[in-house]
Amino acid sequence: MAAKHHSIDAYIGTFPKDVQELLQEIRAVIRSVAPDAVETISYDMPTFNLNGTYLIYFAGWKKHIALYPVTGKISEALAAELSGYKGTKGSVHFPLNKPMPLDLIRKITELRIAENQAAAAKQAAN
Repeated sequence: MAAKHHSIDAYIGTFPKDVQELLQEIRAVIRSVAPDAVETISYDMPTFNLNGTYLIYFAGWKKHIALYPVTGKISEALAAELSGYKGTKGSVHFPLNKPMPLDLIRKITELRIAENQAAAAKQAAN
């Protein structure tokens, strides 16, 4: 099955203007924290890869923007800040009708980079 979107720009372009702006803000935050990450589309979602593996995904939905993955370690580290948001195991949902928590997205990305680097170091050691 071919991906519906061939780039993050094409993906974002399918949303209403106000949601496009939010998605671009999230993209910019991730890019600022992970400038070496490679942008791609995976599972038909904007994805940032680092050290040859995925770092973080985000996706627009009808009423929220989801960020993946929110691992157990991240959930514990940011429990208080994440408590105001719904999600599924491994994701957090940011409602479209509330301000995007860009600082929280920055923190999640920073923690994902640390997890990614630890995994890459462990793999290199084996």
